[in-house]
Amino acid sequence: MSDAWVSSVRKLFPALARTFNDCPAVFLDGPAGTQVPEVVIQAISRYLRESNANLGGTFFTSCETVEWMRAAHQAVADFLGTDDPDTVAFGPNMTTLNFALSRAIARTWRKGDEIIVTRLEHDSNFTPWITAAREQGARVRYVDIHVEDCTLDLECLRSLLSDRTRLIAVGCASNATGTRNPIEAICQSAREVGALSVVDAVHFAPHERIDVRRFGCDFLLCSAYKFFGPHLGILWGRRQHLENITPYKLRPAPHALPGRWMTGTQSHEAIAGAKAAVDYLATLGGATLSCPEKDLSLSSADRRTALDAAFERIQSYESQLIWQMIDGLKSMPHVKLWGITDRARASERLPTVAVTLACLKPIEAARRLAAQGFCVWHGNYYALPLTERLGLEPDGMLRIGVVHYNTSEEVDRFLTAVEQLS
Repeated sequence: MSDAWVSSVRKLFPALARTFNDCPAVFLDGPAGTQVPEVVIQAISRYLRESNANLGGTFFTSCETVEWMRAAHQAVADFLGTDDPDTVAFGPNMTTLNFALSRAIARTWRKGDEIIVTRLEHDSNFTPWITAAREQGARVRYVDIHVEDCTLDLECLRSLLSDRTRLIAVGCASNATGTRNPIEAICQSAREVGALSVVDAVHFAPHERIDVRRFGCDFLLCSAYKFFGPHLGILWGRRQHLENITPYKLRPAPHALPGRWMTGTQSHEAIAGAKAAVDYLATLGGATLSCPEKDLSLSSADRRTALDAAFERIQSYESQLIWQMIDGLKSMPHVKLWGITDRARASERLPTVAVTLACLKPIEAARRLAAQGFCVWHGNYYALPLTERLGLEPDGMLRIGVVHYNTSEEVDRFLTAVEQLS
């Protein structure tokens, strides 16, 4: 990926031109939410200016809204790797969608049934299942981690599986340390005992290609604001499950998919923005970047092909940046890196790192870095099962993430700033 290409991409993101305290802003907070390109801003604005209405009317703006939503369901289906756009549901955020999903599925459980969660999870794919299980009298089993590299203990997982297992909830990757889980193998293990698999792809989505067919999962959740879109939650499920499980919702909403799993009036403008985010990503694999002022219309086949190419490019570039970051941090005696730091295991991690400093608490380090224009997160970022297991509560860690709009120069500047914290 050339410097010229990265420079052209950065020009599409208005926020990247910001400064703070006379310092150029450096957005290393992508794991908590990425910046958005102009095409997303334009799509949200255009929907609100021209077509703002609710669904189901006979008048023109309502009919236009139907078309906006249909196009968005198709685009997100392409993003997730499914041929069935009706199996994509939207909601206010992933956590709300997962609470509703957990309550709906839990009504099928009985006393003596078991579910499995892991200690590498974001709390949104952990606590909803635990509370649902307790309400139904089901037993919760916990997959431990290897503390030395923050990876799942797969032997522990295999030992917990039985004919009583009804569900496995697992993330594609840790939002704290970037650990990438073997999702296909885990979903296969769930199928072998007749259990459902619910995959949290929130942290995975901006970095690697999601493919629900390849994963073999039963449900998958992610969030548009993590892949360059607006605040919006996304749920995918296998059609037979979405049709046969009774949703946790009011009666008046449509019984047919996709409305069956969406509650209340949706944020149509955010859904329009999600489509624009997917199409923005597709342009990264199509050699030509779209003009912000123009609507981007792609066929499903072209969009999928472009997304495949885009994520190959993204993954290769982000890998260069994160190993530049890791190698630099490893050389600093006052910094402890949590997670995988061996280049030979690069395929097992995403471009997110978590550190603790011998000299400062994470919140103080984040404050000092923020004063120089660096956006990084401190605390546990809802990866509470992990920080508790590592014994890092209540302070947590300092988290740094890169995405494809970050640069090698920004990484070098950040490393210099961290070194000066010693």
